[in-house]
Amino acid sequence: MSNSDLLPSLLYKINENQLALEAAIMELTLWVEQHGFAEVGENVRVSLAQSIGMRNSSR
Repeated sequence: MSNSDLLPSLLYKINENQLALEAAIMELTLWVEQHGFAEVGENVRVSLAQSIGMRNSSR
């Protein structure tokens, strides 16, 4: 199997991992906000939104 055959599978897995990390970060963000740190939660949300926007614009 050549490297070019493996690339789509690798990219798919990387994307899956990235989505899982985003979900985990959002879960932690909700927990942080529920414990009185709304400003921290907002900072995380803004950073994630920018990250997602950068990723979507590169497609």
